[in-house]
Amino acid sequence: MDDEQTPVVERTTSSADDTAAIRELVAAAERFQSDVDRFIALHTVDTMIVNIAGRRVLGRENLRRAMQQALDSPLAKVLTTTAIDDIRFLHRDVAIVSCTKHVSDQRESTSEENAGAALPSTGRLAYVVVRERDGWRIASAQTTPIKDA
Repeated sequence: MDDEQTPVVERTTSSADDTAAIRELVAAAERFQSDVDRFIALHTVDTMIVNIAGRRVLGRENLRRAMQQALDSPLAKVLTTTAIDDIRFLHRDVAIVSCTKHVSDQRESTSEENAGAALPSTGRLAYVVVRERDGWRIASAQTTPIKDA
């Protein structure tokens, strides 16, 4: 493929307000990880999520159901913290947010239900966030586990 055929992605700069709003969105996703209604409100209607265990969920209502099931199970004792590593604006209304996710798994390891279900303690989290009429929302999130050393 020569230079004339290579697709060009125009990267734009953002305002400090956009960057701050995206940082707040990521912080809210962490803060509301155990509050279904508040967490779901942070996502677009057609959101796509792949969690650290590889489960893919398509759509906000499916995410609501999956999250409620998780919070009604021992997974409620798995909490995460997120550190933003980078924010890149692909368009004035679209950004990719690269994060490092730290997992605190407080489930009882002796439980039969949890046998063989150990989660990695860290992962790389990538968000695609979009600006909607009322603010920034998560359109996609994918976490790739980092193998523990």
